[in-house]
Amino acid sequence: EVVPTCERYAVRRLPFARLEGRDVAFFERLMPGRVVTGEEEVRPFNVDWLKSVRGCSQLVLKPQTTAEVSQVLRYCHERNLAVNPQGGNTGLVGGSVPVFDEIILSTALMSQIISFDKVSGILVCQAGCVLERLNEYLEEQGFIMPLDLGAKGSCHIGGNVATNAGGLRLLRYGSLRGTVLGLEVVLADGSALDCLTSLRKDNTGYDLKQLFIGSEGTLGVITAVSILCPQKPKAVNVAFLGCQSFAKVLETFTTCRAMLGEILSAYEFMDEKCMELVERHLKLSSPVAESPFYVLIETSGSSSTHDEEKLNNFLEQAMASGLVTDGTVATDDKKIKASHLRERITEALTHEGYVYKYDVSLPVGKLYDLVTDMRARLGQSAKNVVGYGHLGDGNLHLNITAESYSHSLLDAIEPFVYEWTARCSGSISAEHGLGFKKKQFIQYSKPREAVVLMQQFKAMLDPKGILNPYKTLPPAP
Repeated sequence: EVVPTCERYAVRRLPFARLEGRDVAFFERLMPGRVVTGEEEVRPFNVDWLKSVRGCSQLVLKPQTTAEVSQVLRYCHERNLAVNPQGGNTGLVGGSVPVFDEIILSTALMSQIISFDKVSGILVCQAGCVLERLNEYLEEQGFIMPLDLGAKGSCHIGGNVATNAGGLRLLRYGSLRGTVLGLEVVLADGSALDCLTSLRKDNTGYDLKQLFIGSEGTLGVITAVSILCPQKPKAVNVAFLGCQSFAKVLETFTTCRAMLGEILSAYEFMDEKCMELVERHLKLSSPVAESPFYVLIETSGSSSTHDEEKLNNFLEQAMASGLVTDGTVATDDKKIKASHLRERITEALTHEGYVYKYDVSLPVGKLYDLVTDMRARLGQSAKNVVGYGHLGDGNLHLNITAESYSHSLLDAIEPFVYEWTARCSGSISAEHGLGFKKKQFIQYSKPREAVVLMQQFKAMLDPKGILNPYKTLPPAP
């Protein structure tokens, strides 16, 4: 059983109102049949995907329209009731579940596709659309979503935008800050902000949507998204390689970028420990010979013969120059398998016990030094210390596993991991956000003046602090 977050982290509840019978009655009148009460029914919404944090909410609301979200927030604002917006609940920093008894506002039923323009490739949809469903819909029209995550089967596009999710396609299509064209957001007092434009170019005043992208539900609830989708590539190829050292992984990347150019869509790496865990817990097998490091390269383009030729030329050169000891260019079945290996590392790690997860951006040359230093620092006190991630974006996922949660192990990891990252001018959160678990470490990546400005934005947009409290920012003095 997961210890309630407030107990484990000794957080104090802010003076929000407590839920009463009249509140539940109001919500049941507003959306009959879509109000969830009862300990057992609410339980899954209270615990995060990693089973590492747990709240004590007694109420889940499932609105279907922006108007309903608006009415819910207006009521909660008047009553001073705290609200926790929740999408697919696949976050990894405790941002998507309550800390105390906040009302959970689930976007699960807001899953309508509003429009899709085949000429411009612009999709407009509600925030509760599941990423994989959107991708399937677009593929039928000859397009794809500009992002791809391991959690695609359950994460919502609204949650992706709220956390500025990165993932496997960022190298090719950039971040959501560039591909999201417009948003519809409901503010803390219930007023709806319609910035749902479908224009690539719009230079009229401040770009307000950027405030909400990556704000983790603390400034407003995203209800609809307008997003630019790339054409579905006619040819997708995957190469899986084995490298003898991290220096070779880096050199391979330089060669790969030079030789594959515009068709390179992903460059991922994982260490041998990751492979070992995926093989042991998920019974997947490596398509190449045992190596200290593995690299997954994905290309996507418009001509399969052209792309295959480029990829094979690259592979020949990488093998001939000793950068790569073993490699395979995957056909369709193997392609799925190779991609699966990388996507399912997170899942394999959960079989190891408790997982301490860190998601950092670093200068590419220093990326793996953090893993080596952490192994040396923790020695036998950790079960495993593994590193993998989006090398093309300088994004390392450092994961430390232990039989169970231990405060002394946490003290050995934090703030060491953040100090190490700050010394290299890195970011302590590359793509997972700060949520509940990382908010007090924001100063390692942002100057005091920036944090103060963020707190002022929060105070202006959510004066009562009812939206996703205890998350993202340290409390204002």
